[in-house]
Amino acid sequence: MALEMNSQLGSIDISKEVVATVAGGAATDVYGIVGMASQKQIKDGISELLKRDNFSRGVVIREFDDDLHIDMYIIVSYGTKISEVAYNVQTKVKYQLEQMLGLTVESVNIFVQGVRVSNP
Repeated sequence: MALEMNSQLGSIDISKEVVATVAGGAATDVYGIVGMASQKQIKDGISELLKRDNFSRGVVIREFDDDLHIDMYIIVSYGTKISEVAYNVQTKVKYQLEQMLGLTVESVNIFVQGVRVSNP
């Protein structure tokens, strides 16, 4: 599956994997984010912190009636205000996708899967 954009010069197909990678990279740059959570292990109630090379994991791209919806599964750092971190992720992901890929994002839904306590 790919997202298709049409212009005067032709069409551009952008893979959902590319969109997920850009969104995951933007999210991990936000202060308070420890990493992305694996969505496969949600059933077990266990969140696995994914390494930086797995930006696309923890990101689900959905397309309904030409509207783009993104679900992000994240792990936040202990001591941060979760609502503020989630808002910053939503804002940054939406901005990066609009600037880098020219996509209009309808919604960015955040699912906090865990809180990680760092060692002092």
